[in-house]
Amino acid sequence: MTSETRIKLLKKFFLNSCTRAHLRGLENELGESSNAIRIELNRFEEAGLLNSIWEGNKKLFQANDKHPLYSDIHSIILKETGIDRVIQKVIHRLGNLISVYLTGDLARGLDSPVIDLILVGKSIDREYLARKVVQAEKIVGRKVSFIVLDPSETESYLSKYKSADLLPLWNYDGSRVSPE
Repeated sequence: MTSETRIKLLKKFFLNSCTRAHLRGLENELGESSNAIRIELNRFEEAGLLNSIWEGNKKLFQANDKHPLYSDIHSIILKETGIDRVIQKVIHRLGNLISVYLTGDLARGLDSPVIDLILVGKSIDREYLARKVVQAEKIVGRKVSFIVLDPSETESYLSKYKSADLLPLWNYDGSRVSPE
């Protein structure tokens, strides 16, 4: 058992609270031994950080977003992945930005060299956005991929995603938003 296993599990469950996983799936996904994962899952569950439910013969784990430390852990994971710095760098003077969503591997709690974002807004300055994305990539050491949607396209586009694959990060008033 290593702290690396613990960190991988924290990213998996606390980046997006909608993420659910079972032991064998985590073993394949994280490339860690089932015993190391089981020990950490049990510790997190005993501490109340993870909830579990049985689905057939599989025990599924999910972050307990009601735990008093959930918001703090979620914030730390956002900072560790660099997502918070990308958002800060990109949204300043961008135009009429309404919301930002994280998709891809990071939204599913998997470490990735790419931060996939969906930006929703009107009159977005795409040249400014491209410059800011390049700056953000240098700061966080990850590639940033993005799609800009007009608000009228948002509902139909986002409906293609499962809640575990789409993480709301920011809304028009500048506040961070948490997944439902």
